[in-house]
Amino acid sequence: MKDRYKVYIGVIMAAFLFGTMEIALKIAGSSIDSFQLTAVRFFIGGLLLLPFAIKEMRDNDIRLDIKQFLYLGLVGIICIPVSMLIFQIGVLKSNAATASVLISMNTLFTLIFARIIDNEKISRNKIIAIFVGIIGALFMIKPWDMQEGNTVLGVVLVLIGAAAFGLYTVMGKKATDQVGIFVQTSFSFIEGSIVLAVINLIIGKPIIAGINMDNILPVLYVSVFVTGLGYLFYFIAIKYSNAVTGSVTFFIKPAIAPILAVLILHESIYWNSIVGIILVLIASFVNLRENKK
Repeated sequence: MKDRYKVYIGVIMAAFLFGTMEIALKIAGSSIDSFQLTAVRFFIGGLLLLPFAIKEMRDNDIRLDIKQFLYLGLVGIICIPVSMLIFQIGVLKSNAATASVLISMNTLFTLIFARIIDNEKISRNKIIAIFVGIIGALFMIKPWDMQEGNTVLGVVLVLIGAAAFGLYTVMGKKATDQVGIFVQTSFSFIEGSIVLAVINLIIGKPIIAGINMDNILPVLYVSVFVTGLGYLFYFIAIKYSNAVTGSVTFFIKPAIAPILAVLILHESIYWNSIVGIILVLIASFVNLRENKK
């Protein structure tokens, strides 16, 4: 019974924290360079998960060799300098509600990459989920009459970020099977953020400069709570249940984020957004149900 409560708490807290992500990114990103914010938040998030990773290594007698360390770096590069950086820029060029729903489609992109890379079979119901998700995204974007606050570039970047995160998920699963979920996430976050920090130095972007008392709170929130604690609660749900149950987090998130966007950022939710959200939720539910089978 205690484990069940841990699962409930993990899913609910992760869903809420992930549900605030786009709002926090828009607020923090309004005064801080996107390259800088992405590197800082994942480095801090990776450090917060590091004690759990070390414990996991000790409990399972895991020792990373150079090949595994480099592979985790590659996984981290796909996640941070590619997926999350592109997503961050896209968030600033679109509504938080739109971005939150579109990024949740990463689970559908995961199906596609799992088929391409691991040759996993895609059932008929999962194909239906993909098409329903695409239709939901079209309603959410409404390209024939785009909602104020959304831009073509922003929507495209968010979708690319979601697709890249799907690739990260498939690649990360290989590492997780060998070294554990905390080790994979913590090390890939730290290595990926360091690579992005080096890129920032090369192209003249700031690393620490610009973070001050005026913007430190949103930076800490998106780093500690969204990235660090969000993933921690997500992994707690997985640890005491399974990955499928943990993925319920991304089923709840599209329902939470638009409501918070209305309350905090005063965004408007129109009929097409509601239809889009419902369709994406249906697609996520079908995918979740198939994975549970």
